[in-house]
Amino acid sequence: MKSSPDVASAAAVTAEGATDEDLPAAQEPTFPVRRVDTASLKALAHPLRVQILEMLSRYGAQTACSLGELLNESSGSTSYHLRQLAKHDFVREVEGKGTARERWWERPRGAIQITSPELATSPATEEASRLVTREFEHSRQAVLADFMAHGSESLDAEWLHAALISTANARLTADQLARYTTALEAYGHRLLEDIRNEGEQEGARPVQIHLNAFPILGVPASAGSRGHSSRNQQSASPERNVP
Repeated sequence: MKSSPDVASAAAVTAEGATDEDLPAAQEPTFPVRRVDTASLKALAHPLRVQILEMLSRYGAQTACSLGELLNESSGSTSYHLRQLAKHDFVREVEGKGTARERWWERPRGAIQITSPELATSPATEEASRLVTREFEHSRQAVLADFMAHGSESLDAEWLHAALISTANARLTADQLARYTTALEAYGHRLLEDIRNEGEQEGARPVQIHLNAFPILGVPASAGSRGHSSRNQQSASPERNVP
């Protein structure tokens, strides 16, 4: 397993003291982004519904029965929540697959943006956003912790060599961070789409990719700076979940 405590990847420009010239201009994502409204957010704000979306993202199309087995829930429960998700276009029935008694469901391609300034104006929607992001984060933490604890005993050497757990640190302005994350997310999407277009390959298995870049909370913004002192803190950036 490759692990780098300081550099995210060979292509990433994250050296300490990065300037405006180091980073490309921010731009709109080159992939679909679903920005949820109040009604759809409230429909998603249920732990099991978030888990259903996660399973469809990880493993592709599933039936209510197969989702029940993955989540240790009854097929009646997963079927009900699938229908509620479908009402708000979070999932859709797979065309030409299954029967009236065994319907197959999939998650449409694209990102889901969970938080926004508009949703934060209401205590109810703000709490719903927290619930959804908390469930997604618990799922991310669980799969990463499982890999770190058991990967070496469960995977062949080629899989361990291909994996990467990495953290990069830099001092950036909010504008630099926005341009960095937008460009990196767009590049990652294009690369992943190229790989997906190669079709299913022999020996493939589900893989989850994490990309985190965010201000560190709970410490002065000036921490680690050279000769500056300030106690301003940065706020967290919006949550996005991509299948």
